[in-house]
Amino acid sequence: MAPAAVGACLILSRRVLSGSVYIVTKRQICFSIPYSYRRYKALRYMHTTCRMSCDKTDFASVSKEEWVKRLTPEQYYITRESGTEPPFSGIYNSHFEKGIYKCTCCGSELFSSEAKFESHCGWPSFHTALGANNRDESMTNVLRRPDDSHGMQRVEVLCKNCNAHLGHVFNDGPKPTGERFCINSVSLKFESGE
Repeated sequence: MAPAAVGACLILSRRVLSGSVYIVTKRQICFSIPYSYRRYKALRYMHTTCRMSCDKTDFASVSKEEWVKRLTPEQYYITRESGTEPPFSGIYNSHFEKGIYKCTCCGSELFSSEAKFESHCGWPSFHTALGANNRDESMTNVLRRPDDSHGMQRVEVLCKNCNAHLGHVFNDGPKPTGERFCINSVSLKFESGE
């Protein structure tokens, strides 16, 4: 079978085993999709997964000087030096339009407006990262890291793609996860959606 493109991934092979389609892509990602499952949803999932895993620029090679040129001083301080904006000052604190919140540094999709809630803490709050499945964040663009700064033990949230500091996550959020991703507005850019 000839290779076919799905999203940005090049499909190298397709195998049908016991009613499931197994797809191996250029990046060695293997998808198993039950054939009887709603086809539209499955193809949409594959496209999102490809977009999240294959369309990556190597932001590790971006120098400090380049980040200074690309970002405003406030964006640089918060995303590259792990700063925090003052509470209740961010443009997305009381913003509830439908759409996707992306990383201000690299444009990776981080959170959906469907996961946003009013926490009254002064920063935009989300209960789930975009692409998370039952607390499995392997398909998301967020990364957690222990943070012992300022004499506190917290969990820092970073962009997986460019390592930008986004904020912190706490265990005082609403259902379904019980978590509150407390994110700096400056770390985000919003893309309106339906």
